Order: sequence, then C-alpha cells, then structure tokens
Amino acid sequence: MIRRLLLLLLLACGPAAAQAPHSERIYLSGCGADDPVTWEFRCSAGQNSGAWRPIGVPCNWELQGFGDYTYGRWYTVKGAQPSAEEGIYRRKFDVPAAWRGQRVKLVFDGVMTDTEVLVNGRRAGDVHRGGFYRFGYDITDLLRPGRRNLLEVRVAKHSANKSVNAAERKADWWLYGGIYRPVWLEVVPQTHIRHYLLDASHDGRLRLLAELEGDTGGHALRLSLRNLADDEPVMTTAGETSATMPVGSAETLLESAWAGIRPWTPESPDLYTARLELLDPAGRTIQQRETRVGFRTVEFVPQDGIYLNGRKLVMKGINRHSFSVDGGRATSPALSRQDAELIRSMNMNAVRSHYPPDEHFLDMCDSLGLLYIDELAGWHDAYDTETGRRLVRETVERDANHPCIVLWSNGNEGGWNTRIDTLFARHDRLQRRHVIHPWADFDGIDTHHYPAYLTGVGRFTNGYKVFLPTEFMHAMYDQGGGAGLRDFWDRWLSSPYFAGGFIWAFCDEAPKRTDRGGMLDSDGSNAPDGVVGPRREKEGSYHAIRAQWSPVRIAPFHVTERFDGSFRVRNEYLFTDLSQCRMAYTVRTCPSPLRGSAAAGRIVAEGEVRLPETAPGETRTARFDLPAGFRDGDLLELEAFGPDGRSVCTWSYPIRRTRAYFERERSEAPRAAASQPEAIRTADAVVLRNRDTEATFDPATGMLRSIRSHGRLIPLTDGPLAVGMKMICQPERGSIRTAPDGAVYCARYRGGVDSIVWRLTPDGLLEMKALLLNRASGGGGFDDAFTDPEVHSLGLTFSYPESACTGMRWLGRGPYRVWKNRIEGTRHGIWHKAYNDTVTGESFDALEYPEFKGYHAELYWATIEGTPAPWSVHALSDGIFLRMFTPREPAGGGGATMPAFPEGDLSLLLDIPAIRSFKPIEQQGPNSQPGNIRIKKGDEGLRIDVAFDFGK
Repeated sequence: MIRRLLLLLLLACGPAAAQAPHSERIYLSGCGADDPVTWEFRCSAGQNSGAWRPIGVPCNWELQGFGDYTYGRWYTVKGAQPSAEEGIYRRKFDVPAAWRGQRVKLVFDGVMTDTEVLVNGRRAGDVHRGGFYRFGYDITDLLRPGRRNLLEVRVAKHSANKSVNAAERKADWWLYGGIYRPVWLEVVPQTHIRHYLLDASHDGRLRLLAELEGDTGGHALRLSLRNLADDEPVMTTAGETSATMPVGSAETLLESAWAGIRPWTPESPDLYTARLELLDPAGRTIQQRETRVGFRTVEFVPQDGIYLNGRKLVMKGINRHSFSVDGGRATSPALSRQDAELIRSMNMNAVRSHYPPDEHFLDMCDSLGLLYIDELAGWHDAYDTETGRRLVRETVERDANHPCIVLWSNGNEGGWNTRIDTLFARHDRLQRRHVIHPWADFDGIDTHHYPAYLTGVGRFTNGYKVFLPTEFMHAMYDQGGGAGLRDFWDRWLSSPYFAGGFIWAFCDEAPKRTDRGGMLDSDGSNAPDGVVGPRREKEGSYHAIRAQWSPVRIAPFHVTERFDGSFRVRNEYLFTDLSQCRMAYTVRTCPSPLRGSAAAGRIVAEGEVRLPETAPGETRTARFDLPAGFRDGDLLELEAFGPDGRSVCTWSYPIRRTRAYFERERSEAPRAAASQPEAIRTADAVVLRNRDTEATFDPATGMLRSIRSHGRLIPLTDGPLAVGMKMICQPERGSIRTAPDGAVYCARYRGGVDSIVWRLTPDGLLEMKALLLNRASGGGGFDDAFTDPEVHSLGLTFSYPESACTGMRWLGRGPYRVWKNRIEGTRHGIWHKAYNDTVTGESFDALEYPEFKGYHAELYWATIEGTPAPWSVHALSDGIFLRMFTPREPAGGGGATMPAFPEGDLSLLLDIPAIRSFKPIEQQGPNSQPGNIRIKKGDEGLRIDVAFDFGK
C-alpha cells in the first residue's frame, strides 16, 4: 500500500513537484519474502525451465520451483558439479512525465550472482558480480518518461569470475540463484546527495560527510535531529534546532554538537532521527534524507580491548545466516525482528555472519542493541583484488552509518585478500573501525576458531593480544551450543584481553525443497548447526545459553533450614547497575502423584527481591523477607528483569530435598486400605506380593522378572543392570523376610553394588534401595569394581518398551533433556511432554521440542504414561538422573553425534556423559570431563533409592 501511494503521489505531481523533497524508494518488488511482487521469469535448466512463468520477487528461484538445489560443499563429493542455471526476469513499470529533468537510479539490494540489467533493451551498465551486495545504475537516459518501460534482468547463478565462485560458491552454506532482496527506484534532482557518512560520538558530537553529484554552486546542507522515542526535536549545544553548512564542493563535512544526548549501548539502544536536507540557492529543500543515529564511540586499543563509549566490551555473540524456510536467503523485516528478539532473549549482545545481512536486520540490531561484525563474503577463498575493491565499497557504503557495527571483517577462514584491508578505512573514513580476519591472529586481534579449553601457547593462555573467537561452541544437531559454555566463559573472563566470542550458529538452515515435495533439507550434517530450528523452534541449547549468559548471575545455593532469603548476585552487564533491574520471587507447591492425578499446585507467596546497587563486575547480596508459609512450599522461583522490563532469566530451587519431600507427600496422601504383603521364595523365584501388586525376581541374578498390579502386567523388566561398574549377584547371600513394615527381598552383590533392598510396603509401594560400595575383593577375576578411570554413566538400568509409553509427567529439572555439561537452562518444576521420536536438527517435518528421549536431571518423581496403565517412580535420594530411552542418531550424522547410552531403556543414574561441541570432550572444560569413583573403607557409599508406585 505504501508503495502504491508513493507512486500515485509521483504520478499526480506537476512540473513544480521537481522542487519538493523526493521519496527515498519506489519499490518494483516486495520488501521481503513475505510480500513478493510478481514478475515474469524464464529459467535455463532444472525445474520449470524453458518457458516464461510468473515468479515472486524477492525470492531465490529454487524456493519458487525453478532450477536445482546445491549445497556449497559440493566439491567434497567426487565428480559433483554445482547447479549453474541462468534466469531472465522481466518487469514493466510506468515512468511519470514529471520525472523529466531529474535523475532516476535503479537499485538492487542483492542478486545471486552475476547480474546484467537492461532497460528498454539497453544495458544499464557493467555486469555486477557478487551475490551479497547492494548495487545500482543511473538509468535516467534509458527511460521513456510518460510511457511504460521494460526492465530485464539476466542472472547467472554461477559467476563468470572464478574468484567470486571460490569466495561464495564453494562454501558451507546453500547456494541459491535469483533476485532475493528488494529492487527499487530512487528519483533525485540533478543536484543531489549521492552518499553520506555519519560519526555520532557518545559525547553528542556529530560529523557528517556528504558526497554530492551535480552543480553544487550556492547549495547548502541542513541537519536536524529528533528523539526517536518521543519525536521531540533535539537542540544543538548553541541552542539551535538545526546545523547548516554551505556546500563548497562535491564533498562537504558538517560538524555539530547536540545537547542532552543519551549514548547508544547494547543495554540502552537510544536512537535519534537525523534529517539531512539539501537546499538550493533559494533556500528551498530539494532533497531530504533521513536515517536513525545512535551516538556511540567505538575504539580498538591494541593489547587491551575493544571499547564502546569508553567501556571495554565483552561480546556474547552468535553467527547467523540470512535464511528462511520458504525464501532461501530471502527474508523479511518481520523475520529480522523475530531473529533479533530471539538472539536478545538468549542474553546475547552481538551477531556475526559470513556476508552482509539484509539491511533490515541491521535496523533491528540498531533498535534492540545488538553489536554487529559486518563481513565481506569469502568462506575459505577470497575475491580477486579488482572484485574485492568494488564489493568492499558496496558493503561499507550501505552499512557504515549503523551504530550496531563495531568491526569490519574481511572474509573468513582464509577467505581474505590482504590487498583490500585498507579499503575498509578508506570508505569508513570518519569512524575507521578495525578490520579482522576471522580465525586468524591478525592486526592485534586473535579470532581463533573453536579453541580448546586450554588454548594455547601464544594465543590465549600466554598471549598478549585481544582474544575474540569469532566461532566456537559448534551446535550441530544436539551438540554444542550451551554445552560447557560457562567453563569456557569463566576461563576467558580471567584474561584482561578477552573481548567476547560468537557461537556457531543461530538456526538450522533447512530450506523447503520444491523438488522433493516440500521436505525440509539440511543436506545431512552440513547445515543443522542451529540453537533454534529452521522455523526458529527453540532447542535445548537455546535455554542453556540464555541461562549461562544471563547478565544477572546468582551464586550457587540450596534452600536449607538456615536460608533467610538472602543470596549473592553478580552483575555481568556492561553498562547497567543492578539497581536498574528488578527481581521477583514465587513460592509454589508441587504435589506428587501420591496425592492423585487431579492434585494441582498453588502459589504460596510472591513478592519482590531487593537488589542492591551493584556496578558491572561486582557481587553483592540480594534478599527478600521470607513470607508466612514459606516452608509449606516446595519450590522457590526467582526471576530477573532487565532495565527494559524484559525477563532475563528464571531460577528455581527445591525447598526440601527428595526424601523429606517424599515423606511429606506420602504422609499427606490418601491411600487405599493397607494390605499386608508377603515375601515368598519358590524353586526359581522370589515373589513380593500383596492384594494388588506382585513383583517377581530371579534370585540367581537379582533381576526383576515381572510386575503385576491390579491384574495388569507392567512391562518393566530385566533390571537392575549395572551401568559404569561391575555387579555380580551372590544368591547365596540373598534373603527375604516378612515384617509389619513390608515384605523384603535383599539381593547381595560383589562389585560396585553392596546390596539392593526391595520392599513392598503395606500401602502398595515397591521400594528399591541400592547401596554402592566397592565390594570387589575376594577373587572372581577383578579386584576393583570401578576400574575405568573415566566414568561416563553410573547407576542402574531396566528394560521398558517404547511402544508402551505415551508420555511423561515429572518433577525435576526440565522441560528439556540434559547432558552432563548442559544442565543449565533447565529448572525445577512439574513438567509434561508427550512421547516423541524427534531427532534434533533433522526431524524438521515432525519437529517436537522438547525431545522426549534422553537424560532428565534431579528427579523427584516421574509418572510414565502409557499402556496398560500409568505408573510412577519417586526418588528417595538426591541427584538421580532419569534416562528415558535412547535418542535416534541423525541419519546424516555419521552415527556418533551423541555419547553411547547405557543398556536398557529406563535408567536411574548418578552420573551421565557430556556432549561434545566440535572439539572432543577432552578439549573442553572441567564440567565436561568424565567422572571418577573412589569409595574408600569407612565411606557410607552412594545411594540410588527410589519407590515405584504402580497405581490402583
């Protein structure tokens, strides 16, 4: 609608309109993938080739059913060649007669890859080569004012320039073709502003360098400023509403100073609207340009750091591709906002990508406070010098005025041409932001990719350069992301040279394959690298990163009898005092299934936590007054909110430990009339039974053979088996007894388990109490039950068929599964999820998060839903991990993306493995390393105590 109104206004203009301010853009396409405009198109090969058909612009043509799909690592497959089709676009448009005497420019915001433009059958200029850049032509002399005009765009997906193909089309991303960013016209007077640069310092000084075209004699530039928040004018320090400078030549520098400026920071991204007017000799405005300005000062200090407004930066960043499922590289302002808000919600403050993003994404970074590293493309190979010179200029001219940009980047991982490094400063000559070579130690900044925890001689450990890993924590499938993030982060924060790091990567890049019935395809293991899915579904790593990068950090504590409502908080903001934030507490009850399936929790109390004045980097004590009834609750929740009111993080803490919780729930639960159980030994079995329940064990192995409850067979069998230890049953030492407190079967073992006591209670619970001690001596082929110095999993496991399970409801940390090094991001509470078989990063067409299968931390109880009836397991000892089934390996992952799971299907464990993150486990931090066991003479040992409840 806005496009049409602009065009109607221009059509309605008479000759005098030439003196009025001119519109910035008149779109010939849509503004993004969600509002394409139909053009005519013909593709040379692949899908729907050889005939003229309609196509939406902007979009990559593969996503509209043309050509062929190629992933950029095609060269790793012997004999493979990339798709190289060409396409021709046609679009007719009207040119009002009122445009005579003015200049008309045609602008393309991004086309892949070689682009030849014809207007009314005549070439607009040289073929443009390079798919990620804005380019344009002055087409004034090619137009027919007052008539309909024809635009023809010929696009070659594969470039005629070898260096462009090497830089862009041999890369770890999808290769697309077509006009995938907007196309528009700009109508300007004969004398006009071609380009301008801004440098807005945090002290309120603003420099503007304008480049003009045409006869500039007698002209002037006028600059005014309005506060974007309230649209009120800002005054100069001299008390004026604008600053004016005569135009002396083709370039004019206008310097001004403004009063009451609020600096732009990632935590307070205050913006202003700068209006630049070109005045003719009569003082009339003939051209007007507006842009948003953030007043901030970026400095790089060698052997020190990167500074913003005099404060040293630590960037919590992520790498992001411009990607949409339905558009390929074509995105939209709405998607850019969604992405920026998701990134901010992970408590990140910085973004990088392998090429210049859509400008509307930079707009969102400006608005929401995300720092940006703007990169010239070149994955492992560089553009030749002539091509690189042009593309650097196009990059910097488009993006230099965005306050979010703090660094320029020349290529990636060898994809830099050092001959063009100095060109960034030439085109960014007011700010001259620093240039990096990602993964290299270059010009004072070490951007080492995927560093090991102990990286390394001459780099971080004893290096003296600014350390900024531009890729780390690779998040392929369910790996990486937030796994062990805090280990790395705390280590790096110990260095005065640390400037931040960027996780790889934001989203799984799986486009909708129009040639495969609409299936989403990440090309095997090449592109499922995200912490969110292709449609921005939140994976477990999303929550882990959010928790570990929270700018409000709470020191570890447990709620004990001595807890008085006080705890320690650390401020990890860069600019914000904690007194500008707020924190709330909530006390909840979490009833167990012992109370019945209809039992609901309630809020006991809620209120505010007093946050003290705490400057960035400081740790102080926060507190709240314990409300009446606090000890009646089961769960304390704390939630922090930033100065903008946005939730930063939520933490939760049990008010009582597992046994105390269980005994309280059991004492208050309604139960059926007691039935005295009995223990029976037969020739080949031990049976514990009462009126409703019968548990049968094999006395030779100590294993559970079967469970019957209320006439139904519960398919929990073949356990307990030992995990991570040796365990040999000694049947001659086993015993049974019947007593008023229940029927008991005690199985005795040699190895890591001393004994497992099974007790069927009068109220129908089947307790299992396992004592882990080192009972290895005495022969039998082993002297130590814990001979493996690296314990990855430790505990007991059972068989339970997936076909019998429909879901799970539990009290513990959730809702996502965990790994040993990715427990943060889950929190205590009652959670529910239906059974699913999601393969993280692969099940795109049936993606259900949280994944059902895997490890779940700090079990209090779990109800396993399914056939023939639901049943529950209650923890009687602390720190138990519940393992539910074994996740499937992704088909494209090579079969080893996850550490091995224990035998069986349902496990009760005291230790679980860590997940790798690109680097092997041994190169990660201490919380990712395998455990070890040392139980000495006199130790009380370890406990795995639970109670099974098989219902009524």
